Amino acid sequence: MAAASRIARQFAFLNEADRLKGVDRANLILDCSREENSAEHSWHLMLYAMVFGANQPPEVDVDRAILMLMLHDLVEIDAGDHPIHLGHDPAVVAAAEQKAADRLFGILPEDQGTHLRAVWDEFEAGETPTAAFARRCDIAQPMFQTICGTSPRPDHIEIVRNNMSGGRARPLAEHWAEAYEHAAALLDGAESTATDDFLSQLAFVNEACQLKGVYRATRLHDGSRHENSAEHSWHSALHIYILAEHATREINVEKAVRMLVLHDLVEIDAGDNPIHGNVDHAAQEAAELAAADRLFNILPDPQNAVFRALWDEFEEATSPEAHYGKAIDRTSTPLANLANGGGSWVDYNVGYDQLVERVGKPISRGAPAVWEELDRMLKSYPLFAGS
Repeated sequence: MAAASRIARQFAFLNEADRLKGVDRANLILDCSREENSAEHSWHLMLYAMVFGANQPPEVDVDRAILMLMLHDLVEIDAGDHPIHLGHDPAVVAAAEQKAADRLFGILPEDQGTHLRAVWDEFEAGETPTAAFARRCDIAQPMFQTICGTSPRPDHIEIVRNNMSGGRARPLAEHWAEAYEHAAALLDGAESTATDDFLSQLAFVNEACQLKGVYRATRLHDGSRHENSAEHSWHSALHIYILAEHATREINVEKAVRMLVLHDLVEIDAGDNPIHGNVDHAAQEAAELAAADRLFNILPDPQNAVFRALWDEFEEATSPEAHYGKAIDRTSTPLANLANGGGSWVDYNVGYDQLVERVGKPISRGAPAVWEELDRMLKSYPLFAGS
């Protein structure tokens, strides 16, 4: 397969994945302002795996669990979400999800699609230690997001109680007792026996939920609304993984994925600054550094230092992974704008030369074949025709 057609298939998959941002779930985000969508949920689970993965035994491959959680809900693009408290036929749902997996992973080049389908299948089966850990994260996140919510709905609290007493959360009592017992204590207003480290880790992932309320200049591919930074972080991490073979230098793709999970967390305090906007870069850098100090210091020692070092490495582009990550982080907005009628290019009156300077050059340095294909698409787009 020629490189251009291979990248075209990878772009097609990444474009299709954008639809996950439009799949709403039954649970609310932590501030209880709206329902969570499946893309930002997937990002939050990847963060859960990074945080609580530090406590796992050696047989759990945390990076593979992160990949599972990146992919696990993609099938909801076709099959929809199925809340735990509503009746459904498991066989019908499973069949719909298998069909969706066939279609979605079939968009990718065959070797890549086959590999990622196997990862998705492993998560669904839940039989390996890694898949079991990933599934525990998938159970715990909506449980704590509801219990710790600003003003949780009484019926949602009741759903959590029922889920913990006899539903899919019940096995946490055996397999993640600290999380289960802390959740029970919160529900009952009792004193928790959780360790300080666990409480700090939970406080961090709860604080991170605020990223779902930070909106960017970029619109979704369907143009229906602006994208938030949590779902952008998920989609950017997916770009990192899918396009990794095109990196200029050999990289540790799992490390690059972790960087993208963390990279925008500082926007909780510092806000988002559009790449084509007028920004006071010194003030923005100072705000982001202060945000990094506050947010990562919520975590216990030494995890706070590990996460902060990874964020610093990305910001300073001091490694092949950071260099590549910064390049590929620039690809999602052009693909979105190509799909939604120009989006932020129209809003900010962006010309082709400006796009090359601010987007093309960084991508070319980190993944030149990716920019070559993207540039071909841009030059045939009406806004930039003849450039």
